[in-house]
Amino acid sequence: MENCIIKSPLGYTKIVGDEEGVCEVTILNSEEKETDIIPVELEDCVTQLKEYFEGTRTEFDLILNPQGTTFQNKVWKQLQQIPFGKTFSYLELSRQLGDIKAIRAVANANGKNPLWIIIPCHRVIGSDGSLTGYGGGLYRKQWLLEHESPYKQQTLF
Repeated sequence: MENCIIKSPLGYTKIVGDEEGVCEVTILNSEEKETDIIPVELEDCVTQLKEYFEGTRTEFDLILNPQGTTFQNKVWKQLQQIPFGKTFSYLELSRQLGDIKAIRAVANANGKNPLWIIIPCHRVIGSDGSLTGYGGGLYRKQWLLEHESPYKQQTLF
């Protein structure tokens, strides 16, 4: 298993994967040393994340290999169907998965997403439009949603 650390606008990011795909992208809450030489297996992921943050990429085209239960993988696959710049509620996500009673299980699987940004769990919000919980911190979730918004916030000065 290869890994690297890159710097993003939201902090240092750890990427883990091998020839079978990227299995983990995690935002870190500490200062880390950036990796000098990116492993070849992770080069595409690093490039695509940089393009995402630069605003030139709206979809990821990577081989993914997240490690989770059958149910978690089903939820993570569904999350990947949420288009760039759009949000879904946990209720809508549960409905799409065929069981509105599974809303807590869906939220739990969402929270265990191992592929930050690439599987866009940040696009899931509360039914009332609230940001709700986010493992990376609500300020990061808000930043990501604003970054993806077709209506960019204008500054007054």
